[in-house]
Amino acid sequence: MTTRFTSVFPLLFVLLWSTGFIGARLGLPHAEPLTFLLIRYAVVIACMTLLSVATRAPWPKTGRQWFHIGVAGLLLHGVYLGGVFIAISKGLPAGVTSLVVGVQPLLTAVAAGWLLGESVLRRQWAGLLLGLLGVGLVVFDKMGTDFGVSALGSAVVALVGITAGTLYQKRFCPAFDWRTGAVAQFLPTAVVTLLFAALTENFRVEWVGEFAFALAWLVLVLSLGAVSLLNWLIRNSGAVNVASLFYLVPPCTALVAWLLFGDTFSGLAIFGMAVAVGGVYLARK
Repeated sequence: MTTRFTSVFPLLFVLLWSTGFIGARLGLPHAEPLTFLLIRYAVVIACMTLLSVATRAPWPKTGRQWFHIGVAGLLLHGVYLGGVFIAISKGLPAGVTSLVVGVQPLLTAVAAGWLLGESVLRRQWAGLLLGLLGVGLVVFDKMGTDFGVSALGSAVVALVGITAGTLYQKRFCPAFDWRTGAVAQFLPTAVVTLLFAALTENFRVEWVGEFAFALAWLVLVLSLGAVSLLNWLIRNSGAVNVASLFYLVPPCTALVAWLLFGDTFSGLAIFGMAVAVGGVYLARK
């Protein structure tokens, strides 16, 4: 791929990842969170298996490769998405969820030097702190108080999952085929999600138009599009560089919500978007 073409991948990833709230917002009223995710994982596995076979994509060659790719997928998708969906289903506002998960770039920077041997420049630390401030300003006026400790705890679990998944994949399996790798990532994620859903849910689903659209959006745009871009970024960029992009997700999500649903945000939020963009600019080498 040419450098000119791949240079747009970070911004494309942010745009696609930011639209994930569409699926949660439209789909969760019609299905329990883990059941919703389980159906999503099953469809992704089926689609990517067919694509892998049709295109003769290379599969992981050893059990060790399968294991590491599977663990990374379980953290990145199972723990992260499960935590986010459960938190939202329990009433945690999306803005608060974004703020909690928004700590991820800082956690990644702290752990990157210890686990990956990456050096974090002073300019990057300044950018990470500035980005966190910007995210806080964006979601400040959206924060509510009508949620319980368990909802907030689920968001914290999601934060740990996305941070650990990014570092684990960068350390143990940075390179794999995006088609067969998706199957290897989502298979263990689906199994673990099925077990937890069987213990905590009744597999309730209302097959209405909104749910079908949300499911299709999450499968095609998020699981196939954004996740493939995330895997490419992890393989070709430093962990801190990749993590810093998540600061742009809440501002971009706010813009998409304004365009699609008419959601409003204050001048403080607009200022926060600018601050977050500036922070990411400083944090990325």
